[in-house]
Amino acid sequence: MASTVPLAHPSASIPGAGAPPTAEAWEAAFAVALPYADFLAKHATPDQRERWAALHAKVLLTPEQQRLLGGFVRPMPVLVLAGAWCGDCVNQCPIFAHFQAAAPSLDVRFLDRDALPDIAAHLKVCGGQRVPVAAFFSEDFAPILFYGDRTLSAYRAAAAQADTSCPTGAVVPPADALAAVVSDWLDQFERVHHILRLSARLRQKHGD
Repeated sequence: MASTVPLAHPSASIPGAGAPPTAEAWEAAFAVALPYADFLAKHATPDQRERWAALHAKVLLTPEQQRLLGGFVRPMPVLVLAGAWCGDCVNQCPIFAHFQAAAPSLDVRFLDRDALPDIAAHLKVCGGQRVPVAAFFSEDFAPILFYGDRTLSAYRAAAAQADTSCPTGAVVPPADALAAVVSDWLDQFERVHHILRLSARLRQKHGD
């Protein structure tokens, strides 16, 4: 889907990564980003990989959610700015691996927060470099949606407890809380799917 030519220096500036970045700059960043397992193999410590694996094992998609994801028809590149050390990433990013397994049209890749600062600068939340942030694109890397760092249900839970701390990822969230976050994220993936599916430009391109 994306260019497979790697950057000579992954930490170097990307041409076109201005304000806003060009489609070519986003595609170049996507080419540097890694699939889920490769991201963890490169960036996570053994202890961090255990935390990600524990959350991954607890994610359950309902049959209806699996059917929904399986019905996605447009190629959907998703670039996730993340940190293997981040508790919010531990508690959410494994969800995306389950989504991709259920939706062949998805291509979710993970970019370490510090790998490409000029790209990461465009994915800030409230002026801060928070993670995870998911950037959704069309197949030709037109930006569709940026979403992060926590979902609405996670923020509601934090607000109810007046908890401003960041989770460590050492404790897997309760099943109901995790299911709510899965549903929140799936809403965003589905929304982008509908945008792409109903795009007049893409419908003309694909003849559907």
